[in-house]
Amino acid sequence: MSGRSGDTRCNKNVMNRLSAIVVTVPELIVAATLAVETRGEGFIEITRDVEDFVAAAGAGDGILLLFIRHTSASLVIQENADPDVRTDLGTALNRLAPVGAGWVHDTEGADDMPAHVKTMLTGVSLHIPVREGALELGNWQGVYVAEHRARPHRRDVVMQYVGGRRRGA
Repeated sequence: MSGRSGDTRCNKNVMNRLSAIVVTVPELIVAATLAVETRGEGFIEITRDVEDFVAAAGAGDGILLLFIRHTSASLVIQENADPDVRTDLGTALNRLAPVGAGWVHDTEGADDMPAHVKTMLTGVSLHIPVREGALELGNWQGVYVAEHRARPHRRDVVMQYVGGRRRGA
């Protein structure tokens, strides 16, 4: 099987694994900013807030874009069933970017440069498919703000939905 578009054996195989194709004409671009108060380093689940935004937007099928406007906090999708996962993730990030590792940048405190590194590793944006007004997250997945600074902060998450309207909305 060559994988060329004319190779029907390849196309049939792909079609056996592919769900029905859904075509949506974007009718909406809806945006809002979520303010998240952190208590210091750790993970703050915002899944419910994001779901509420999608519902209020009248979302049908489309894409949800999330962006955190900070360089020392990030957005992640992680397991939401066992809190030990988040504890271990925090431990792993602290091993990768420890406080007191001889960082040059320390203007805002010893934890600031490690926070920048952790943000670079984990990212400041997410995109989540939305189908029939629901986030297409998998089992045990939740959306989190990862606060990488020791002190509490207010973090702004820009949420934008692009897609179709919910049927009947």
